[in-house]
Amino acid sequence: MALVLSEEQELLQQTAREFIREHSPVTKFRALRDAQDPIGFSRDLWREMAELGWAGIVFPEEYGGGGLGYAELGLLLEECGRSLVAEPFLSTVLLGGNAVLLAGNETQCKDVLPAVCAGERILALALQETSRHDPYRVALRAESSGDGYRLSGEKVFVLDGHVADQLVVVARTSGQSGERDGITLFLVDCDVKGVSVTRTLMVDSRNAARIRLEGVEIERSAVLGEVDRGSAVLDSVLDRATVGLCAEMLGGIQEAFDRTLRYLKERKQFGVAIGSFQALKHRSAIMFSEIELTRSVVMDALRALDEDRADVSRLASMAKARCADTYFLVGNEAVQMYGGIGVTDEEEIGFFLKRARVAQMTLGDAAYQRDRYARLRGF
Repeated sequence: MALVLSEEQELLQQTAREFIREHSPVTKFRALRDAQDPIGFSRDLWREMAELGWAGIVFPEEYGGGGLGYAELGLLLEECGRSLVAEPFLSTVLLGGNAVLLAGNETQCKDVLPAVCAGERILALALQETSRHDPYRVALRAESSGDGYRLSGEKVFVLDGHVADQLVVVARTSGQSGERDGITLFLVDCDVKGVSVTRTLMVDSRNAARIRLEGVEIERSAVLGEVDRGSAVLDSVLDRATVGLCAEMLGGIQEAFDRTLRYLKERKQFGVAIGSFQALKHRSAIMFSEIELTRSVVMDALRALDEDRADVSRLASMAKARCADTYFLVGNEAVQMYGGIGVTDEEEIGFFLKRARVAQMTLGDAAYQRDRYARLRGF
């Protein structure tokens, strides 16, 4: 199918671009950082986005969602990436929300998803336990205790974990760390006894946390899906979140490139714009080609989700590997072409370089995704 936008999608993209430029430009992100805001994003803005239907765009209408697809959500995320919007799309909608949607029973879905769609509840996926993304390396234990379970262990790099109302905790109910089987998902309130949260300050000034669970007692009704068989759900959640993250990265890539082109036309040396220098033209052409290739892969991955195609997992890994490489390239080239001022805090271009570094590692870097792609292809 042709990777082009429909008239409705173009209108949605334009509306999102105008709204974000007015309500959440990069200057607002800078202000949150400089103020060392304890939340890291604007709850009021998140509620406004929810009122526009953005928080629930991919959730069914019966739960208060819009019933649209990932092609539409991808357009919103791309515009968010252009302005480095810090609102919790990835943590609450793509990770936590999808975990509840895919694994939750009717009671859980009706309790959680309408609140997510309304912008009233923040979710976070507590998965990672080491410095690198490895979804099956789960040591946090969930032991049967009376009529429920007792959770003990620690999670790191929990996106928006410091402000989450509920956690989707990935725990091991059987087997050993690294095994795919024996993983179970649990829905845990953040204010229960035994949960301690420490905010992690990241280089891109975005939000994450280290969360420790010490003998946390929960009821069996907190289980999402089947005991010991949470990996299948987790795989689908991570695929959806990875593709969504790629859309956000694509927006950041495009914005960094556009800003660099404008600077090349404005900055003069020897009486002429530096964009007229042949070497910089060649480097810009390489960036343009890589961005167009990356855009095609991301658009295909978003549509694969909507069409429930068999190659979703492969495309998710392919898209993330491409986005990681392209954001690295464009981020580096942008700062270098700006020259010395590019590495100062005076210019906003450095924010995109920092976001590139964190986004590259989030949900698996390029090396991880290439290895996963090869394994999915049978190599």
